[in-house]
Amino acid sequence: MTTIPNHMKNSLTAFLLFLASLSFAQQDPLFSQYMFNKLAINPGYAGSRDVLTVDALYRYQWVNIDGSPRTFSASVHSPLRNQHIGLGLNVYSDVIGPSVMQGGLATFTYRILFPDAKLSFGLQAGVKYSDINWAMVKPFDMEDPSLVHQLKNKAVPDANFGIYYYSKKYFVGLSSKQLLQNQMSIVSVNGKDEFTKLLRHFYGMAGAAFPLSDQVVFRPSVLVKFVQNAPPQLDLNASFLFAGAFWLGASYRSEKALSLMTEFNITQSLRIGYSYDIWFNELGAYNKGSHEIRLGFDFDIFARMLTPRYF
Repeated sequence: MTTIPNHMKNSLTAFLLFLASLSFAQQDPLFSQYMFNKLAINPGYAGSRDVLTVDALYRYQWVNIDGSPRTFSASVHSPLRNQHIGLGLNVYSDVIGPSVMQGGLATFTYRILFPDAKLSFGLQAGVKYSDINWAMVKPFDMEDPSLVHQLKNKAVPDANFGIYYYSKKYFVGLSSKQLLQNQMSIVSVNGKDEFTKLLRHFYGMAGAAFPLSDQVVFRPSVLVKFVQNAPPQLDLNASFLFAGAFWLGASYRSEKALSLMTEFNITQSLRIGYSYDIWFNELGAYNKGSHEIRLGFDFDIFARMLTPRYF
């Protein structure tokens, strides 16, 4: 029996992770702290904090597996002086082994204002770009068509849509991403291009805040994700806010993962969050969990900031 060296196993694992992301349509980055920055999931969220908000998040998934996913996301969004309008911008980079997916999307929202709530309709439009870092690939078969002809990089337009209804103590959102379902070229063999297709992702989310005392607030939330060729994904979260400054919570994901998370409101304008994922599926024996760290800034340029703020 032929023994595969460890470095080749790691390279193979990374490439298989990339192929799996194409085959099973898990084409959107995964975030455990989605409830603290919903713009990555729902365009309708832009401007909902009624301040100029800047967020940056870095995720290192499946530590100890070479080529495991590493994702960076940054966003900025704000309402305008006209409170019916919100604008935003989101950029990201998602690296899995040798594959790189990057994108930038601008967001426009229109909000209907009710006495105690707001209904927001959001549209994102931008570009997605994919590429392969061939220096990371150590193949077994140099005659493999994917290697002989090389994968093409390609940039395509993309669009997302979301509806977000919220008040001070609850929120509900529905959204769909990758509406255009564009094709991204993989390889050209004998003059014929083979493609992977960006599939529409559908999200539903909801959450509420329940004050338990003057110092403690309980905030449960749920996120459901649907995409063709993949099982539905459910994320259940329960968090507690202590003294208006310290969040502590946990999530269970239907992929058999548990996320432990915290967020500190350092000042009224600065927040820092951290989460650690523990996996109980087949990958659990081969990785040391997943780390995610987030920074958030609020700038009250229109003097509309509400405190306390739960979403």
